[in-house]
Amino acid sequence: MTTTRGRRVERSGFMQGLTALCVRYVERFMPDPYLFAVILTLVVVGLVALLVRGATAGGILRAWYGGVWGSQNIFTFAFQMVLVLVTGYTLAEATILKRAIIHIASKPKNQLQGALLCFGVSTVFSLLNWGLGLVSGALVARHVAKRLSGAHFGYLIASAFMGFIVWTQGLSSSIALANTDTSSPINVIHKITGMTVPLTLTIFQPYSWIAVIAVVAVLSVAIWRMEPKQSLTPDPAVFDEEPEPPARTGKRTFAEWLENLWILNVIVFAAGITYFVLSGFALNISSMIMLLTIASALLHRTPIRFIRAFSGAAKVSGPLLLQYPLYGGIVGLLGYLPTGSGKALQTVLAEALVRGADQYTLPFLTFVGSVLISLFVPSGGGHWAVQGPIAVNSALAIGQHSQAYLGLTSMSVAVGEGVANMIQPFWLLPVLAIAKLNVRQVMGFTVIAFLIGFAVASAMVLIAPYVV
Repeated sequence: MTTTRGRRVERSGFMQGLTALCVRYVERFMPDPYLFAVILTLVVVGLVALLVRGATAGGILRAWYGGVWGSQNIFTFAFQMVLVLVTGYTLAEATILKRAIIHIASKPKNQLQGALLCFGVSTVFSLLNWGLGLVSGALVARHVAKRLSGAHFGYLIASAFMGFIVWTQGLSSSIALANTDTSSPINVIHKITGMTVPLTLTIFQPYSWIAVIAVVAVLSVAIWRMEPKQSLTPDPAVFDEEPEPPARTGKRTFAEWLENLWILNVIVFAAGITYFVLSGFALNISSMIMLLTIASALLHRTPIRFIRAFSGAAKVSGPLLLQYPLYGGIVGLLGYLPTGSGKALQTVLAEALVRGADQYTLPFLTFVGSVLISLFVPSGGGHWAVQGPIAVNSALAIGQHSQAYLGLTSMSVAVGEGVANMIQPFWLLPVLAIAKLNVRQVMGFTVIAFLIGFAVASAMVLIAPYVV
């Protein structure tokens, strides 16, 4: 439907029918994301029992425990990912940016314009930073829904989440950034070959940014064609704001004076920028977190305002903190290797997917494998740690040793993870927390984004080997 001079014009077609079908089946079969992770764990346990030679019940249990509680790498990376999300949210809540969001959200005149705006904002910020992109579109959607009565809030939120599909091809792509950092524990290419791969050979390659333009264009058309006829009113609590502390009367204490001493935030910002310059403007996961943190501190002006904003943003990360251990357990199960046996499940699956590949088909098969593995390990970096060694060794085995080809191989994994996010509810959780919706009210729309993303990314990885 569209709105013309206050009237709603009904529109139907193939895309709306397909979207309605997806929504209906998602509402019927999609469990809560926590249960989704539990079910995936049971599926992996079954696959280990069937495919890993010498697997025992005790060994499987120990592998699961090691993945959940015994892996320092998982906890370190999980904390990094949570900080990317929280610092991005904190930055978006800075007064100057919040006013900008409210101003932007006032522009749409109807539901379709609102959805396209949410998608556009999310896309732009996802290319800059995945944490900022993940929350910015949802924050715009919240303000758009507040203005437009009768809109379908799930459709607006889904449109915002669709912009997240391009984050793995943006400046915060964990795999691309890891490729540049010799100290990164997930720089698989460096561990195997001793080489690093610069961003110019991954996210800045023509095959990557042309694919971004293509998927954004096609998704924009899809958002237009899938516009729902019915409305979905947000929970009124969505519009609640954090209360401002009451203004203090009388003389400030020394502690309160320190809490409002803006120069402290300026010093933190100056120190961070100085280090970034001295490091040669090195972009990696840690430097991205630092830049978001110091920018947030500067824009929130006083330490106490920054602290309150950060604490409020941290509430959104709760669902991730609950589920990361479960996905860590899945990683442990995927890597379970009984004494004296042949191959772990992750090796069996990854090798099966690239068996018989040549230089032209390896990126595509790696991409398909990435989509499947992302259902079990929905984290760009953690996912690369699982699939990366197989992908890189496969490329070397067929004589492809160049940085450009290894960069394409890593991007095949990265793009697969970005596409799979549209049907893997893990990264949708913070958005749902902001919107106070359940996954069934949103994911029926994002299934369409998955199908489109899969088609565009497939074309990218099938054509790219001919030009790198």
